[in-house]
Amino acid sequence: MKLNAALPALVATLLVVATQSAAAAGSQQLAVGYYNAKKCGGVEPIVRDEVYKALNADRSKGAALVRLFFHDCWVKGCDGSVLLDASPKNPYPEKAAGSNIGLRGFDVIDRIKARLESVYPGVVSCADILAFAARDATRYLSDGHIDYAVPSGRRDGVASRAKDADDTLPGSTFSFADLKKNFAKKSFDVEELVVLSGAHSIGSAHYPSFKDRLGAAPAAAGEIDGRYQAALRNAVARDRSRLVANDIRDESYAFKKDAGYPMVAGGYGRRDYLNNTYYHNALDNRVLFRSDWALRTDGFALGKLKEYRDKPKEWDSDFADAMVKLSKLPGEGKDFEIRKKCSAVNNPAGGHY
Repeated sequence: MKLNAALPALVATLLVVATQSAAAAGSQQLAVGYYNAKKCGGVEPIVRDEVYKALNADRSKGAALVRLFFHDCWVKGCDGSVLLDASPKNPYPEKAAGSNIGLRGFDVIDRIKARLESVYPGVVSCADILAFAARDATRYLSDGHIDYAVPSGRRDGVASRAKDADDTLPGSTFSFADLKKNFAKKSFDVEELVVLSGAHSIGSAHYPSFKDRLGAAPAAAGEIDGRYQAALRNAVARDRSRLVANDIRDESYAFKKDAGYPMVAGGYGRRDYLNNTYYHNALDNRVLFRSDWALRTDGFALGKLKEYRDKPKEWDSDFADAMVKLSKLPGEGKDFEIRKKCSAVNNPAGGHY
């Protein structure tokens, strides 16, 4: 009788412990130099070496890695869930989301993971690899002007759902109110929204993400420069499946001449240079997405656009800070592991995958 009477209390205690353990897994304590403390000091140099090799071969992979990192962390925290492939148990992971169209860079992460597993088996999470890779790509694309220390110690989540990505990621057609609300849910303010939008100085976009900008209404409302819009129309008319550079600086000379903008500030003659060019373009109404233009509709955001246009070093510093904050978004799942392969959970038959 005494044992039976004690069972409810025992069960309650075990549930509390289990809940605390799950919470602790989701809010892991991150630290700069985490792998150095584990006597694995070669982790970050290996990541940097592989990222630099990839970007030397194809500079566009840098923008892909930065985007991949944002799309991972914004959906249920930085847990590497965006890296998971479809499986019989889960045919629609985050990769399959409409909002994740065009995600790239998975091959770079896979190469890094394979190399690290050969040296430090079972030690480095895919979530940490992605955070390091985005930092190193940022450093590379900015010629070292943007650099920061990445805290690490993350674990990999086992859940990945396309619906979560589509429900969570900010859309290219968002209004300012939509953007502000979306960022506030992650405890990012308007200044940080404007700062992170500056990443649109690199990378490319698919036609469905900006087709709404090519109709008559946006030009009539003064939301897009007319010659820039005409140049975009000409580009997609030639090949609707093609990618269009986020930054007019990275388009062909013919495109820029069509747009009446053959010389673009801050280009330095290279594609995918991570700097404050986005703010010049935004204030000239030569940005691809409605969500980019929407920043001009708020007085405070407009002021920050002008500030970052005029103070590139300030943007470099603030972007670094925002990337560190982004990297600290905790995984929201209940079960975590260190994957052997970044594209699959260790036990496909189990977990919540």
